[in-house]
Amino acid sequence: MAGRVKLGYALSSEEHRSNDLVRFAQAAEQAGFDFALISDHYHPWIDQQGNSPFAWSVLGGIAQATSRIILGTGVTCPLIRYHPALVAQMAATLADMAPGRFWLGVGSGENLNEHILGTQWPAIDEREEMLEEAISIIRELWQGGVQTYRGAYYTVDHARIYTLPEQPPLINVAASGARSARIAATLGDGLISIKPSAELVRSFESEGGQGKPRIGQIHVCWAEREDEALRTAMKWWPNAAIKGDLSQELPQPKHFEQAAQMVTEQSLAQEVPCGPDPEKHLAAIRKFADAGFDHVYVHQIGPDQEGFFRFYEREVLPSLTTAMA
Repeated sequence: MAGRVKLGYALSSEEHRSNDLVRFAQAAEQAGFDFALISDHYHPWIDQQGNSPFAWSVLGGIAQATSRIILGTGVTCPLIRYHPALVAQMAATLADMAPGRFWLGVGSGENLNEHILGTQWPAIDEREEMLEEAISIIRELWQGGVQTYRGAYYTVDHARIYTLPEQPPLINVAASGARSARIAATLGDGLISIKPSAELVRSFESEGGQGKPRIGQIHVCWAEREDEALRTAMKWWPNAAIKGDLSQELPQPKHFEQAAQMVTEQSLAQEVPCGPDPEKHLAAIRKFADAGFDHVYVHQIGPDQEGFFRFYEREVLPSLTTAMA
């Protein structure tokens, strides 16, 4: 692995209650993680996960309960459920509460969360157009003063955000293909991806993303035994092995449960490092580093977050530092 990979922690709002997420962010800071990103959902993927607190309220609590760790959304959809003018205000408030340590992560969203207001779910090309317009609105409002915007998808009428941070936060953009990589490079300050794709990084850099953060996410399941970890992953996060565009298109948790019936332990084990072998966890991080990512954040599946923190503090973070050196 070339260069220093910064390691982050995924605050899984689908699996945990609000105050637990605050506590886990504190634990991540104490364990030595560099950043923590929270999923911004209205629904969990499957009912077993059982939670979905309002991410922005949780972030407010975390901002007061931590002092060093970088915070952010992984990711927010500023298209339908939230108007981009509201996202601009929400993010400005968090950046004011946690000066210099908040990122806004944005993406084109999932039907799972965005259909709730009865709005038609647009095709991906239209959602990407909406995302471009939303990012422009957010940046205009962060300039201060009264702003009016009339675009193809959104209207902002004489709006002003009065509480602004000294410096606006970075906007990191989730991408999976060439067009979203271009949006991340030209309108965003960084790239977020769930796949260790060197081709995606090349597209991002060719469009002007050189030198900007490249953030990957991995799902893992630590437990004292590999078979125990795999059973936990199957129970709590079988959606990690659901292929294709279903994660963007399916509208309800019950539909993900139906799709997950086709997931086997073998297919899930190929996607999720399971068990107590640090090399399996390091290998997943290394895939992103080798593809050109310089940040990786880790989602520990299931209830045992404390064991995960002990394991990463003892076995993974020191080994990662040594590997990078």
